[in-house]
Amino acid sequence: MVVLVEFLLQYTGDNQLRVRMSDNDVSSKTMANNENSANVLKVNKARLKWACRRGMLELDVLFIPFVDEAYDDLSTKEQFTFERLLTCQDPELFAWFMGHEICEDTELSTMVQLILKRVKI
Repeated sequence: MVVLVEFLLQYTGDNQLRVRMSDNDVSSKTMANNENSANVLKVNKARLKWACRRGMLELDVLFIPFVDEAYDDLSTKEQFTFERLLTCQDPELFAWFMGHEICEDTELSTMVQLILKRVKI
């Protein structure tokens, strides 16, 4: 876990988030792990919000409030599905959200419906 956090912090280039730990102090490790977990979540949320900024305002209006208001309440599997949804192309996403096409991937289709219900479109 600590190695993953260190990698993520190095990858993001945010040296202020880096936490140094001594190997002999278990309580400081636990506290640092909790801080690192919170920092990783903060970095992940910022990364998600950036990925939600699309080339189409219609998609921005759907994704950004969803991340702000509902992402934390999703199960881990649903969070991964949402992140996978963000890797799709804008025209594809637009067609799914506007009901012009139906996504063949059932998990992605379920996520599209969840987002639409959440924003009450």
